[in-house]
Amino acid sequence: MITFDKDLENEAVLEVGRLMAAAARTAPKGKGADTIVTALLTADDKDRVAKRMEKIAAEEDIPFFQRDANNIYQVPAVLVIGTSFKPLGIPRCGDCGYADCQACSREGEGRCNFNVIDLGIALGSAVSVAALHHIDNRIMFSCGKAILELGMLPADVKIAYAIPLSITTKSPFFDR
Repeated sequence: MITFDKDLENEAVLEVGRLMAAAARTAPKGKGADTIVTALLTADDKDRVAKRMEKIAAEEDIPFFQRDANNIYQVPAVLVIGTSFKPLGIPRCGDCGYADCQACSREGEGRCNFNVIDLGIALGSAVSVAALHHIDNRIMFSCGKAILELGMLPADVKIAYAIPLSITTKSPFFDR
């Protein structure tokens, strides 16, 4: 059996996407509490997200959603990394805007700053793996937002970012 370049490259993108998810999982977390969720979208699932992004672009006149949707159509896979909000019981914190974690939990609307920071660290860890393997990538708010709106992640995930992955002669994310 011979496997040629496009098939080899698509397999590489999927493997690196899996390695990126592993890096996100093992990234340091506040108090060791893991609120991170990862998913790898391909084929019809990623195209469904791109369609939602196009709809947002048209209905709300947000051009960068269309630009980013065009990128999603071009790539074989998209890694999604999100987080839920679970206050960690950090004494004297208040970064969420409430007096403490107990007040944040009671109100149910607070965003634990540690969960958000952990998401950022997980994203950085994931894209470092992509860079190490020479996979073009870009962290996208727009794609993550569309994924959340489509309900593709567990209901408790409140923030998500997407990382489209590409192997092409020229990165589709460069001259945007």
